[in-house]
Amino acid sequence: MNKNILIIGGSSGIGQALVELLQDSNTIFVANRTSEGIDTQKVNYIKYDAIEGPLDTSVLPDQLDGFVYCPGSINLRPFKGLKPETFLKDFEINVLGAVKSLQAVLKNLLESPQASIVLFSTVAVQTGMPFHASVAAAKGAIEGLTRSLAAEYAPKFRVNTIAPSITDTPLANKFLNNEVKLEKAKERHPLKNIGSAKDIAHTARFLLSDESKWMTGQIVHLDGGIGDLKTN
Repeated sequence: MNKNILIIGGSSGIGQALVELLQDSNTIFVANRTSEGIDTQKVNYIKYDAIEGPLDTSVLPDQLDGFVYCPGSINLRPFKGLKPETFLKDFEINVLGAVKSLQAVLKNLLESPQASIVLFSTVAVQTGMPFHASVAAAKGAIEGLTRSLAAEYAPKFRVNTIAPSITDTPLANKFLNNEVKLEKAKERHPLKNIGSAKDIAHTARFLLSDESKWMTGQIVHLDGGIGDLKTN
């Protein structure tokens, strides 16, 4: 069944991979700061900055069946060197941007028989990791938001979050930009590999589909096993 799906930030990485998976069988709206990396012949582009806003909802259909918020940040630094402004910036990008975007289209989502919302966290919320204080704090708020909204709006719409480990995307490029870094990242995971944007996008597609219609309030750990397993 064709669904109307809004993806915030679909021009690269996981968002772009998800657009490619969905665009042939759904009506896709991509809200992004620029149209670079977006095939405007196949999807509907909306110029939008999740921090600055507001989102122009006049170009959206009355009914939205899916919503995905992709913008994020990765600030990995020692806690003693993290300024409060960094925490605020990470919270603004990861949490407030999602909140503002969701509130802008809430009425559209409520028009769907059962809309699905997909957000993103990080394995570092479940599993304490050094140098992740700022991003883990922000993504921890996303996990709390997920459960709260899932409870408040059930059964009208579903809310689930994917919590990946490091994934090969432009956002993580500085941590994977040579063979040594890449191999070390792979070695840290029990599956001896890192995730791809498509790996995460396939899970997001499942959460948007009716195949996951009995699933809400969940944090899906897609992390190569690093969150739960110790193999050496």
